[in-house]
Amino acid sequence: MKFRQILLVVVISAASAVGSVALYNYFTHSKTDGVGSAQNGFPANYAGYFDGKNFTPADPFDFTKAAATAAPAVVHIKTKIPAKKVSNDLPRRRSMLDDFFGDIFGDMGPNIVPEQRASGSGVIISEDGYIVTNNHVITNEANGNVADEITVTLHNRKTYKARVIGRDPSSDVAVLKIDGSGLPYLVYGNSDEIRLGQWVLAIGYPLTLETTVTAGIISATGRSININSRQTRKGDTPVESFIQTDAAVNSGNSGGALVNTDGQLIGINSAILAPTGTYAGYSFAIPVNIVKKIVGDLIQYGNVQRGYLGVSYIPTDGLNEEQVKSLGIPTNINGVYVSEAVADGGAFAAGIRKGDLITKVNNQPVQSGLQLSAQIVGFHPGDKVPVTYIRGGKEYTVNVVLKKRTDVVSTNIGQRLGADLATLDKTAAAKYGIEGGVAVTKINSDGILARSRVQQGFIITGVITSDGEREVTSVDELNDALQNLVGTVRVTGIYPGYSEAYTYPLNLGQ
Repeated sequence: MKFRQILLVVVISAASAVGSVALYNYFTHSKTDGVGSAQNGFPANYAGYFDGKNFTPADPFDFTKAAATAAPAVVHIKTKIPAKKVSNDLPRRRSMLDDFFGDIFGDMGPNIVPEQRASGSGVIISEDGYIVTNNHVITNEANGNVADEITVTLHNRKTYKARVIGRDPSSDVAVLKIDGSGLPYLVYGNSDEIRLGQWVLAIGYPLTLETTVTAGIISATGRSININSRQTRKGDTPVESFIQTDAAVNSGNSGGALVNTDGQLIGINSAILAPTGTYAGYSFAIPVNIVKKIVGDLIQYGNVQRGYLGVSYIPTDGLNEEQVKSLGIPTNINGVYVSEAVADGGAFAAGIRKGDLITKVNNQPVQSGLQLSAQIVGFHPGDKVPVTYIRGGKEYTVNVVLKKRTDVVSTNIGQRLGADLATLDKTAAAKYGIEGGVAVTKINSDGILARSRVQQGFIITGVITSDGEREVTSVDELNDALQNLVGTVRVTGIYPGYSEAYTYPLNLGQ
């Protein structure tokens, strides 16, 4: 009997203890986001939503499917770029080495850029062997010389010879072709739908390694790092609207794939931003929506069919407070200040004028010339593009019909550059030891020359584009050299009384 009483007391005590704990938890613990630990009985790295009773783990991320889908379509590209002579006809800034060795060796003539062998990556985009890669993978950026031998090795180590279908230096995109059928290829995704924090994979052949897959997240979109201007061709505008990720990318990854977790292509890896030249946490890819249009044009036409607004501009993010005030730009609005609307351009026909502030193109905010160009690059001549601008504190939106570059002409080169120009007379030219030139007699504060830090009195003697160098000795020759050009070019020249030659980059607008 005593045993039964003792057992009953123990059972009642245990039940009371359990009930007390349960009631305490019920009334004192609300639902919280919890991380597993020894206290709650789950592994310490097991995160999820914990309500005190049930535990729901976070959705797992498995990259194996995306990697297995994409890796076979990413190829290794090896190139041989032939040697090329580079002319030194135009004057340039002299260095101490020139002064020291000049009298010993005299004029050495043209420079020789030696043969170059390079390695990069590419992405197969069709079963019959079209491949997209970076222009700089198959081109010498210093002289624009294109590879004469291109070897493509697939993931299965099968090797092909490739030929160039077309290339677009301003966006750093090129298309190759190998002869094959039934090849693995990647499906285009939609880069407009990517989100910050989204997981992505970078796939390529870095540092001469075999197929390499790295993972990261979307760190930013619409990035401009001013890298494509180095290779942009005469008359074109650099295009940059990079996807920034923290997926590890190194030399050799260029031209490779950036894919989402479904294995869809959302970008072409193009650049890194690192003080040492190797990966330091930031990599950049060309959005696939830009790639699609350029690739389509290169395959169909052999070149990119570009439309132009017909404006010269000043990005507000490059102006100081005093400049913003002098131009009458609202301080609380970012955009692109129109310094000229060419009379023959689509923007002028739609009502846009000098002094307007463009804030959106294709309904997307723009704060720089590169962002503006990135929105235009997806359209062809004849397409209508909505452009939003501010004038007198009011917002307007108009549809601009884009035109061909050859139809967008500025007839007054002085007005276009924002300066008064004069042909240098023969006496002055002989005094300065030059054949001739164009004297800058006055500079407007909001003009292209002013933004390039050209000083009054500068004498322009030449124009440099990616197509080569051209000497100019008169205003008419300068106008002819810059006619129909947009994007970035360089002018070279001298200042009276100084022996050095100076070079300035000019942004001629879109």
